[in-house]
Amino acid sequence: MKIYKNPNLNLKHCNGVIAIGNFDGLHLGHQKVINEGKRKAKKNKLPFGVMTFEPVPVMFFNKKIKNHRINSLEQKKFYLKKFKIDFLIIIKFNKKFSSQSPEQFIKKIIFKKTKCKYLYVSKNFKFGFKRQGNISTLKKFEKKYNFKNIVTEPFKKNNKTISSTFIRKKIRLGKIEEVNRLLGRNWCVIGQVIKGQRRGRKIGFPTCNLKLNNYVVPKLGVYAVKVKSKNFNKNGIANVGYRPTFNGQNLLLETNIFGINKNLYNKEISISFKKFIRPEKKFRNLIYLKKQIQLDIKQAKK
Repeated sequence: MKIYKNPNLNLKHCNGVIAIGNFDGLHLGHQKVINEGKRKAKKNKLPFGVMTFEPVPVMFFNKKIKNHRINSLEQKKFYLKKFKIDFLIIIKFNKKFSSQSPEQFIKKIIFKKTKCKYLYVSKNFKFGFKRQGNISTLKKFEKKYNFKNIVTEPFKKNNKTISSTFIRKKIRLGKIEEVNRLLGRNWCVIGQVIKGQRRGRKIGFPTCNLKLNNYVVPKLGVYAVKVKSKNFNKNGIANVGYRPTFNGQNLLLETNIFGINKNLYNKEISISFKKFIRPEKKFRNLIYLKKQIQLDIKQAKK
């Protein structure tokens, strides 16, 4: 998979099929768009690629929006690579780019830069200055700019349209098993282990601490998780929250990894959420907390 930081494609990737979208989460709905585009490319013996935007436009326009992402950019690249697409275009979303009219975007990017023949988008795709462009706009300029726009029907589960917004809501509710079904894989947070207060180690349950940064904040509480690094792949339990027993102030993802008891500071680990166990709560003292952690570990191992 060739990665482009701008839409100036190599000749072998021009005149192909492109799916456009934010693709945050790369859930089953996104996978439907990509797979349909891939089939069209294969049938017509054309290159197939994905165009996405960084940062996520809604976070660019509203700096107050935090904890929004389902995936990091690196995760998005990793998952797209698994689809065996030919190329990925990452458009830098900034003031200049967002000020383009819908026709300017089609003319400059789709027509001149990529020379795209087939363009795949979802039904609610919006683009151009103040999101003025939509699928009707694409249809209007098809002949002028020599491309065919194909709209993928929404992916539905139990009569509900699957979207990134819907999945974020489920993550915040702690409905992790449902989230994982809609993603087609376990929801995962990747980050660097930071130093904490070492309280977990003192009570016999050492933890690796991560900041959630821009990830969606799941329901506060304890989860059964799978933890991976370059050197291990282990089960564990994780707590998302503020540590009310210790009057904590900062939100952290703290993970106790089964079978690992060593310093992992500054190491990158991925934490895949498997099942919600219980909400975060404040305990009377450390004795009660230790007893509950033992029960949590027993439940997670089940």
